[in-house]
Amino acid sequence: MGYQVREVATKPYDGQKPGTSGLRKRLSLFLPQNYTENFVQAIFDSIRADGATLVIGGDGRYFSPETVQTILRIGSANGVKKFIVGRDAILSTPAASNVIRKYKADGGILLTASHNPGGPNNDFGIKYNVSNGGPAPENVTNRIYEVTKTIQRYKVIEADPVDLSKIGETTYGPSQVQIIDSVEDYVELLEEIFDFPLIKDFLHNNAQSFRVLFDGLHGVTGPTVFPFLTSVEGHPDPNLTYAHSLVEVVEKNNIQFGAASDGDGDRNMIYGKGAFVTPSDSVAIIADSANVIPYFQKGGVKGLARSMPTSKAIDLVAKKKGLEYFEVPTGWKFFGNLMDAGRLSICGEESFGTGSDHIREKDGLWAIWLNILAAANKESPNKHYSIYGRSFFSRYDYEEVSSEGANKLVALLNDAIKTSSLANTTHHSKSTGQDYRISSVTSFSYKDPIDGSVSTNQGQIVLFDDGSRVVFRLSGTGSAGATVRMYVERYVGPDAGPEELSRDTAEGLKGLIEVALEITKLKEFLERDEPTVIT
Repeated sequence: MGYQVREVATKPYDGQKPGTSGLRKRLSLFLPQNYTENFVQAIFDSIRADGATLVIGGDGRYFSPETVQTILRIGSANGVKKFIVGRDAILSTPAASNVIRKYKADGGILLTASHNPGGPNNDFGIKYNVSNGGPAPENVTNRIYEVTKTIQRYKVIEADPVDLSKIGETTYGPSQVQIIDSVEDYVELLEEIFDFPLIKDFLHNNAQSFRVLFDGLHGVTGPTVFPFLTSVEGHPDPNLTYAHSLVEVVEKNNIQFGAASDGDGDRNMIYGKGAFVTPSDSVAIIADSANVIPYFQKGGVKGLARSMPTSKAIDLVAKKKGLEYFEVPTGWKFFGNLMDAGRLSICGEESFGTGSDHIREKDGLWAIWLNILAAANKESPNKHYSIYGRSFFSRYDYEEVSSEGANKLVALLNDAIKTSSLANTTHHSKSTGQDYRISSVTSFSYKDPIDGSVSTNQGQIVLFDDGSRVVFRLSGTGSAGATVRMYVERYVGPDAGPEELSRDTAEGLKGLIEVALEITKLKEFLERDEPTVIT
């Protein structure tokens, strides 16, 4: 037989519950004996591993190559027939989704903590995607978690490590391992979606007047844009705080178009000289401009969607164009169900994630190229506002706050939902003189129109009479402490005029933010005067 399967005794570790994007923890937690092995075995115990084809890749962060070898040893022992692995353990999240779909794999294991900081003293993550290329649904992640709570053994084969740097196919115990180029299949997909010759001609013909600056933030998108590999260090989160170096260079050197993406390549930030395009506006502009993209010229636009905290800018586009649109909980898997049913083409989240039905994950570079094309056609947020109006939008992140304080904030809001104590109350902003009357406080729930599943407690919404709203959520993507996110939205119609529509976001939301902080006692509960990140 040429190989030996060995069972290794182990004991459960607490807290191995996958979130919306897998298991993310400090790297130091993955290093103790059998911690990583337990979780990997739990994945194989929760799926049909025998005879399966699985894709493996990740964003290249510290500890990835070692973990790939662990997955190969355990997966092969559990009967996996074939592994398709990105060279050097590298596959961006959108590239991995494409590979799963293209080669009709049964699923994939991605090693990423996305936009969380990387390196030996920061974060690591393991995520399972299903056969449609999207994140595992809750029924799968719940099975994985249940196994981690009772696991007593894992299986491995005794075999030499696979050379992850050499493209080609090799036999590994009872399995086959195919090492593929990390970007080739993904680039081929992009060439089918966009008019690359048009983009190249525009950039070449306007090389002096329209300069482009891209920052991969040490993440996996480096191999896609440039012919070299990189690894995730620092904090690869594409927002105004962690991508400040991009913003500074764009402003200093008068660069017309700047873009940044995160660690695993599924988020993006668009920033032009003196103009930050919010993720909510970005996906709305993409939806409005879809008719110039070859992919949508061929297949049309089936529907639009956004996550609940994202501003309603895309809803306005859907209404004007007569398209179906959806408001879903945070988590890309909810978009995937709609795409698989043929009811959704373009979607986005306020957390810098945008995508379409070409894959079942967010796609940072997809949106970047589309926005380059939009810029080439001289589309701009100001033009968009003159047609649709503007949703002033901002997110306040309070990272690594005490769980006790965060729970007090949630309890206050839940009590207001239960008793209606805040309904029909008016609150005055001293700094702006504006009055805001609360119409309701609710907890967002969602019934999936495709499979009928129900997701509850997805965030508390404070809705005001003028349509403004403030949303509060506890985030599950951090690796330490609690993270409270506050989303603030105020809509101004197109008839307000250019001066009002072009106001600074902070100025446009000042009064509403002041009221939101006051009614929730957020500063008192979290013991923070300022948020960690503002976007």
